[in-house]
Amino acid sequence: MGRRGDKETRRLGDKEMETVTRWYHLVAYFFGGGFLANTIPHLVNGISGSSFQSPFASPPGEGLSSSVVNVLWGAFNLAVGYVLVARVGRFDLRQTKHVVVLGLGILVMALMLARTFGRLHGGNL
Repeated sequence: MGRRGDKETRRLGDKEMETVTRWYHLVAYFFGGGFLANTIPHLVNGISGSSFQSPFASPPGEGLSSSVVNVLWGAFNLAVGYVLVARVGRFDLRQTKHVVVLGLGILVMALMLARTFGRLHGGNL
């Protein structure tokens, strides 16, 4: 696997493929990271049987939704994150730029979730 400018080369059997990382691939990886980060609190609370905030509660984002709703919402976030990371462009864990953009998406969403849920659960001291 080599690198030439903005082009990445991959070896597929005896053929060498060239792929280009476009700006919208990086945007997809960033938002994919956000969706993947949002998966965690909903799946963890849903699987453990706890009610938790979701966009479907009343009021949205503040009221509590059932554990089943949270499992479904977490699974939806996981599916969207997968599509944005694995199906847009050619995400490569060995490409620092790809991993950094994905990590920034995860970090930004995690900080936003920590602030939002901290306000509701007493975690913002």
